[in-house]
Amino acid sequence: MSEDQNRMATIEVDTAFLKSKRGILKVAEMVTLFVAFVCFAAASRPKYIPATVLEFVITSLLLLLYVFKLNKRLTFFFWPLIDVFNSAFAAVYFIVLSLLALTTYTVTGTLVGGIVGLISAGLLGVDCFMLFKNITFNKPRSEIQRQDNK
Repeated sequence: MSEDQNRMATIEVDTAFLKSKRGILKVAEMVTLFVAFVCFAAASRPKYIPATVLEFVITSLLLLLYVFKLNKRLTFFFWPLIDVFNSAFAAVYFIVLSLLALTTYTVTGTLVGGIVGLISAGLLGVDCFMLFKNITFNKPRSEIQRQDNK
């Protein structure tokens, strides 16, 4: 019984995910979102700060979900599909937010934040495309997860 408790208490860390294309893309999204947040905060533009912080937190949580392989334990959601929806909506939202920041900038920080926000939107769009390409609804989840790690 103690072996079962030890096995349940340990969390696997998937370092290979961080080296994969999707892992590098998630880390790049987090970096650009953080840079956009810093630029908007330095420019004192409170309208743009919550969106960048929220997407940074969501992307961080999804990255932790995949790194600690919690998506295999929490099977009540189809996590790749949730990730696709997040990436798609965030990409559209950041395109609008960045274009708004670029057209109404008065401080250089807002201009740089808008440009980095557009880069973030591009990365989110690529993430959405890569995930959607791998999702098929007629394959078992284990086969899809093997494809994701390639």
